[in-house]
Amino acid sequence: MRILTWNINGIRTIPQYHPWNTLKNQQAILDYLNADIICFQEMKSSRKGLTKDIAAPNSYDAFFSFPAKKSGYSGVATYTRVMPRKAEEGLSGLLDLKPPLTLSERVSTAYPYQSHLASEVNLPELDNEGRVVVLDFGAFVLINVYCPNDGTEAEDRIQYKIDFQHVLEERVRTLIEVEERQVIVVGDLNACAALVDHCEGPLLAKKLGLDSQGREAEDAFWNEKQCRMWLRSWLVEGGGPMVDVVRRQWPDRKDMFTCWNTKISARASNYGTRIDYILVTPGLLPYVKHADIQPEVKGSDHCPVFLDLDDSIFVDPPMTCPRMAAKFWDEFSGKQRVLGDFFGKKGDEPKPKASSSQSKLSSSQSKETNKRKAPETTPSASKKTKQAPSQGKISSFFNNSTKATPPNAESPDEDDDADYRLALELSRQPSSPPPVLDRQSSKQWKSLLAPVPPPRCTVHNEPAKELTTKQGVNKGKMFFICSRPVGPGYDKGREERARADVNPEYRCNFFKWSSDVRRE
Repeated sequence: MRILTWNINGIRTIPQYHPWNTLKNQQAILDYLNADIICFQEMKSSRKGLTKDIAAPNSYDAFFSFPAKKSGYSGVATYTRVMPRKAEEGLSGLLDLKPPLTLSERVSTAYPYQSHLASEVNLPELDNEGRVVVLDFGAFVLINVYCPNDGTEAEDRIQYKIDFQHVLEERVRTLIEVEERQVIVVGDLNACAALVDHCEGPLLAKKLGLDSQGREAEDAFWNEKQCRMWLRSWLVEGGGPMVDVVRRQWPDRKDMFTCWNTKISARASNYGTRIDYILVTPGLLPYVKHADIQPEVKGSDHCPVFLDLDDSIFVDPPMTCPRMAAKFWDEFSGKQRVLGDFFGKKGDEPKPKASSSQSKLSSSQSKETNKRKAPETTPSASKKTKQAPSQGKISSFFNNSTKATPPNAESPDEDDDADYRLALELSRQPSSPPPVLDRQSSKQWKSLLAPVPPPRCTVHNEPAKELTTKQGVNKGKMFFICSRPVGPGYDKGREERARADVNPEYRCNFFKWSSDVRRE
């Protein structure tokens, strides 16, 4: 049995890429991924924005969590061909269905809102961004999570991320210690567990004057960000309860990245980070058959990560699906009528047959109608009444043509509008031939309209590539940069990269505005 997790960066983004654009629906996309349980992060949609094809595919039970305020932001979804016993949304235990879940329908008996965190963290706000779906499969509890990103470095978002991590850790701790459950946590944790999981790892260690293979370099890397220290302490290597099952399968593998910056085309050179994980409790390790990443699968700035478990882990499947499944939503279960149901299609209702009296009446009306003839209309009658003399005419701005009217040409009536007569006369005049450009003018036009030849970067002496500014005060303005891909040690500029650390194999810091190139 395979569990797959993937940050898809928007449910509408996948069909724009190959091979997804060759598949006809969501069912076909899920089948192509070839997994029994598929966990998506960053759905970037809302309940109203989902069609039945996406929300309730035939062969899968689907469970969603959407942000309460921001539409098109965050959101997670779990599609499964293995029916779960129970399902919940969020971490705190405060989110609920209508009617509320009964105690027998709930995954746990203890929740973070009942712990000391209730007074330390704003739990309702924490679960407000649609980041967690929890499913109970009997043998284990599966948590599909999308941890917050602190990339903005805003103080409130950094604190939100710290609080979220602590609540996630407390939720898992309760499941393990209080309820004695086995747990699998999958998703985008937005943190690197070790120096080897970052493309700039060796350079970061060198910048600190440390050996990248030593313990001091790892400690410095973890201490650089709170989220890294938290993740490391949550793993068994740091004394925690969770096993990074992919790294356990590939302990010495380098460049095993799952996320790349698409703005700088970093995927081509595998200049990325590993922030997508599958973590399991040690009791599940005997069932693990294989685990790996799938960097060849495109469609997002992340790639899928999967775990293969022995099928024997599932026993006694449930008889009914949890109420949280999308197939039970009113709009998909038949309880709620859609707007189209109130409008019938043309031709749906048969026309009533006319009675004999109605037939006689209609025939007599048709005969009476045939007797009447429509009055003939003259061209002058169909035209608008002449304008008052005080109002100027278009023809007054042109000189009257002195050319004779051909004998077979239509002569305008006296009652015709002056503008109409002018247009008729102009249409009879022979068209003038197009102007012929001399060679010098032709060359000037070609040089003016020809694309700007790209300049060559100063380091590699190779043609630069042209890009467009996407935001800021220079939005829409075009510029040239080095055409080589980014990579470890690429030149970020003297302020960010020491000259001794620059790797000339990758992109240099060449930059030039396209307008400056044209002036040259």
